[in-house]
Amino acid sequence: MTVRTRFAPSPTGLLHIGNARAALFNFLYARHHGGKFLLRIEDTDRERSTQHAVDVLFDGLAWMGITPDEEPVFQSTRQARHAEIAHHLLAQNLAYRCYCTQEELQQMREQAMAEGKPPRYNGYWRDRDPSEAPPGAPFTVRIRAPREGETVIQDLVQGDVRVANAEMDDMIILRADGTPVYQLAVVVDDHDMDITHVIRGDDHLTNTFRQAMIYRAMGWDLPKFAHLPLIHGPDGAKLSKRHGAQSVVEFRDMGYLPEALNNYLLRLGWGHGDAEILSRDEQIQLFDLDGVGRSPSRMDYAKLSHLNGVWLRQADDARLTDDVLERLAGREGVTVDDTLRARVLTLMPGLKERAKTLVELADSAAFLGRHVPLAFDAKAEKLLTDEARAMLGMLARDLAVLADFDAPSIDAALRHFAENHGHKLGQVAQPLRAAMTGGATSPGIDATLAALGRDEVMARLGAVAR
Repeated sequence: MTVRTRFAPSPTGLLHIGNARAALFNFLYARHHGGKFLLRIEDTDRERSTQHAVDVLFDGLAWMGITPDEEPVFQSTRQARHAEIAHHLLAQNLAYRCYCTQEELQQMREQAMAEGKPPRYNGYWRDRDPSEAPPGAPFTVRIRAPREGETVIQDLVQGDVRVANAEMDDMIILRADGTPVYQLAVVVDDHDMDITHVIRGDDHLTNTFRQAMIYRAMGWDLPKFAHLPLIHGPDGAKLSKRHGAQSVVEFRDMGYLPEALNNYLLRLGWGHGDAEILSRDEQIQLFDLDGVGRSPSRMDYAKLSHLNGVWLRQADDARLTDDVLERLAGREGVTVDDTLRARVLTLMPGLKERAKTLVELADSAAFLGRHVPLAFDAKAEKLLTDEARAMLGMLARDLAVLADFDAPSIDAALRHFAENHGHKLGQVAQPLRAAMTGGATSPGIDATLAALGRDEVMARLGAVAR
């Protein structure tokens, strides 16, 4: 058997973090077992499904590096096939026409609740002759649910899960307008796509019991099911906006790397010993469903930020430079050009040591694209005393005559200047850093000056020196 998994989102909103984790698990499971990962867009809700939402899904998955092995399937293009199966079940007497009006269905629900029963359809048309219906009356098609026994799902995460068949009603599979319902479409598509494993959130567990009726009525083998526990907020409640970012796009905009988000989502509900930092190849090698826990996971944004910092420090400098320049484009007072690119790339090894997100990285690099006179924050103003400004004027004369304006030469010059004037190195470096950056933090001051270049350093010193 060739493993075939699928991710089947509805394009009615953003790529939620829970769905993104489901996509990742499906992708990794298929790759681990040498199978295929497929993508199906469940866009049958035409009013809520938009092209923008589809584009967001594709964009988010591509950013995460989760790519399907075949062309995406759009469920809306398969409605004729779904209806075909409903009519087949009808012809085999495994389904029937229901002529109940909305008013009659409401009365059934109210009566059931009054009797302390679940508000379900009572099977009124299950064994009636369709000739009893008014001529030309609209009808839905309902599947004949088993009345006795129980349905057992051997779930690869949850274990055996069972429900008494008496608790399930004859669900609609074809609406009065002839369009198929979600439950039917999912089963037909999974069967036709040869899906072997359905890996999805455990909020779909109830759907699984209902979908099993269709599989068995058609005589089709059920795929193996694995229902993943949901992701909760840090307080254990359902993840919501008040907890912070929820969608892949939000995390990307906040400056997280796809490697970090993938790594974090993998470890959110799955484990392999003490392994924490895992590359994509390592994830594929190690991932299997026996490592998925049964309990809901809790988002830990602080841990994600820490993990992102780890991946930032491992990332390619040129790639990070491109992202920083993209984030700085259009920022007031910052000129994005080849000069800035060269400066950022030169200083990137030091810049990325302090940052936890790409936003922080861009903020820390912005000074490299500013022009004199710089704006100084409160910490920089405090460092730039009259005495410090006078000292920087003297230092400027020493730096101006350096034969080589590289980090080792600058470091030697700063140490020599500090020793000659009776200062500790920090007493020279901190005001100098304030004059160069407008703040109080930067990578090593020698590397910072080298990245800015002699002319820019002289201009910035000239703007503050006394």
